[in-house]
Parts: sequence; structure tokens; C-alpha cells
Amino acid sequence: MVLSKTASQSDVSVHSTFASRYVRDSLPRFKMPENSIPKEAAYQIINDELMLDGNPRLNLASFVTTWMEPECDKLIMDAINKNYVDMDEYPVTTELQNRCVNMIAHLFNAPLGDKETAVGVGTVGSSEAIMLAGLAFKRKWQNKRKAEGKPYDKPNIVTGANVQVCWEKFARYFEVELKEVKLREGYYVMDPVKAVEMVDENTICVAAILGSTLNGEFEDVKLLNDLLVEKNKETGWDTPIHVDAASGGFIAPFLYPELEWDFRLPLVKSINVSGHKYGLVYAGIGWVIWRNKEDLPEELIFHINYLGADQPTFTLNFSKGSSQVIAQYYQLIRLGYEGYRNVMENCHENAMVLKEGLEKTGRFNIVSKDDGVPLVAFSLKDNKRHDEFEISEYLRRFGWIVPAYTMPADAQHITVLRVVIREDFSRTLAERLVLDITKVLHELDTLPAKVSAKLAMAEENGHVKKTEIETQREIAAFWKKYVAERKTNKNKIC
Repeated sequence: MVLSKTASQSDVSVHSTFASRYVRDSLPRFKMPENSIPKEAAYQIINDELMLDGNPRLNLASFVTTWMEPECDKLIMDAINKNYVDMDEYPVTTELQNRCVNMIAHLFNAPLGDKETAVGVGTVGSSEAIMLAGLAFKRKWQNKRKAEGKPYDKPNIVTGANVQVCWEKFARYFEVELKEVKLREGYYVMDPVKAVEMVDENTICVAAILGSTLNGEFEDVKLLNDLLVEKNKETGWDTPIHVDAASGGFIAPFLYPELEWDFRLPLVKSINVSGHKYGLVYAGIGWVIWRNKEDLPEELIFHINYLGADQPTFTLNFSKGSSQVIAQYYQLIRLGYEGYRNVMENCHENAMVLKEGLEKTGRFNIVSKDDGVPLVAFSLKDNKRHDEFEISEYLRRFGWIVPAYTMPADAQHITVLRVVIREDFSRTLAERLVLDITKVLHELDTLPAKVSAKLAMAEENGHVKKTEIETQREIAAFWKKYVAERKTNKNKIC
């Protein structure tokens, strides 16, 4: 007699994942499940859902690196279980971070002696780096005001309205007033003259951006420095400059070595840069470098010994992975100056290919500059019928993720599309993107004007303004009618 056994629901050794009960049940969304599931099922189900994410290589909204060499990927995985903060346990990793700090400091022309070490730290990105630099400026300003017997409760920072949101976070979290220089049409970066005019005795620093998020343009740090030197002489203040080089810090030294924006300028006291942007490392690494030790107040540095030895630390977080630090060191020694220059030149040339292709369509104004971060920001010459947001939406059909956004005050009436050219964006992809944008334009030309524009025109012509629900109903009715007419016409042709 042959005995047979029916596999229980928990015995999946004889099943494939797709033959098991785990694909029939919804994944938990709010509470941890009561029972375990096999590792194969967990992997497959999560991996399947992640397929709905966009392709990182085609995410042209992001400045963040999406490709590294397999050898570096292996180094990252080998170090994935190392906690960077355990400096005594992982002294070589700490040494690699210090080497990175010194290499970047020399790249930024820090005034260091032959055997002098640079002052800086690795962070999880430029946001943390900016927080640390801002805290150093605030504390140094407060100490000076206290020594002079003056009020120190109303610090401010002067920036352009084009700053990244991390500056707004710093101002709100650490109670610093953010004084923004407004933009204007055709000029989308901070005006140094207006910035210096806004400086007062409570200004802890002026923040300049080397590579605006909006259009990639470099702000004129040299002019800002010269104007601020004169104002400091007139007033007796010593207002310094911080350069937010998150995007441009690994570009300017290789493409524009003669450009003075870094520690060659006497008022530049600290610089941040994103290793995970044009430093060519995956997300999770930034750097902040100070001009010298005097620019980082000692009281901000903590010393701990419960991990085995005395360890100085100046970060907002504590534990973090070591992989990105190791990856940064890999890129610095793997590529060297020559390699970084070649990568940046390729990015710039591919940006020019894309720009020229867009100009040939005759439909766009180019908002970005040729010099700066290799990106192309552009807007429609005529967006009365269809706008940039529709182009962005239609490009997703081809897999491209191209953001559309409005400019900050006082240029918020300007809408642009932006394509960031990264290391892994080839000339072939640039040419393909132009073709797909052209296809989108042709398709939009066959469609009626966007409903929102029609409704706005109707209201301007004296019609009574409708409620939101009425507007939504009218939009829905319009598209139902349009689709029905298209079907009818297609049937007639058939």
C-alpha cells in the first residue's frame, strides 16, 4: 500500500512561489503579520511590487548617481554591515574618510600646509552638511555677539529664493531668519548686489549656490565676495560666505578650473558638496569642508569613548553605513583628476546635444545656461493650448521621468521642464529623448486645448465662476464626449 501525504498550507517546499497561497493574500500595510512567510515568497512579492517604480536610469529629475562600476558595487556590498561610527573597530574606514576630506579640501583650494590636515566630515548628504555648516556660523556669530555684549537672539542668513529646501529646514529647525533675494524673469539666481544690500549685523553668513537646482546656473561667488569685503570694511562686520556646491562642487574644478568660487576667496569659510551627485556615488554621502579649524567652534564637537577609544564627532545623526564613504574613496582614486574631467566633459557635451535638439523643434525657450551644471531647463514658447506639465505626463509613457515645475518668487509665472545629464546618460539617450519629445508635441497638437485653459478663458470673458465640483463635472463631460467622438470617427473609417 502506497501512503501519500498532502502538503499543508505552511509546507511550501514543493511549491513555486506563484503556486503558493502567499500570492493570493494581500500584503500587510499597517500592522506586522502574525505569521512568518518563506524568504523566497517575501523576496518575490516585494520585488514584483517594486517593478512599478520608475527606472532610475531614466529618472531625469534627479541629480543623484544611478550607476557605478561592478567593482565598486562589490566593495559597497562587502561593507554593508559596517557601522561608520565605530571608528575604533573600523579604523581603516575612518582613515578612508579622512583621505576623502583632504582630497576634496585640496580640490577646493583650501589653504593647507604640506602636512596640515583638512577640517571636514562626511555626512549622509548635503542637507546634513548644510545643517552643520549653518550651526557653525550661528555659534561663531553668537559667541562674538556675547563677547561684545550685544543681542544674539535674531540671527539671519541671506540667500536667493532659488535655494534648496534644506536651507528652509535649517532656518526653521534652528530658529534662523531666512532672508531671500527674489528672482525675476530671465534671472533665476541670487543677485549678489541685492544680497549684500540685505546683509545686516545679525547676518551669520550669505549662502551662495554653485549650481542652482532650478537651471544649473552658477552664482557669481567672486562678485559676492568682493562686494561683501567692501561692506565689511565700511561697517566693521565680518560677514562670511558659505558655498552650497551640492551639485557644482565636483564640476567646476574639472570644467572651469579658473573660476574663483572656493577657498581662493577670503570670505568663503565653508563649502558643502554632494558625493552622491557629481561625486559619482550612490545616494547617501555628502561632505562639508571648513577653511580652517577656527571656523568650526570647538564646543560643537563631541567626544565619546564608549566604543573603545576617544572619538570626536560632529554630525546630526550617529550610526550610518560605511559603504558610501568607501565608494567615494574608490571613485577618487579610480578616476583621478583625468577621469572626473572626462566624465564631466561627456555630461556637458551630451547636454549640448539635447539643447540643440530641443532648439531645432522651434517650440522651446532654453532657460538653463551653457556653463554650469550639465542640465537643460526649457519652457514652451507657447503654452496656451498645452503646457509643460502635460509634456511631462506624456513622456512617462516612454519611460522618461522629466519634471515640470514653476519658478520661485518673483518668477512663479514661469514653468519649466528640466533634464539632468548624469554620467550614465549617453548621447544615444539624448537623441532618443528629443525624438520622444517631438512625438509628444505632435500628439498634443492633435488634441483639443487643455480644459483648464478653456474654462479660464471663459471666466475671463465674463462667465460666472463655477464651483470646484461643477468644474470637475464639466471636465469629465468634455472628455467623455471627446472620447466618444473619436470612437465614432474610427468606426466610420473602418
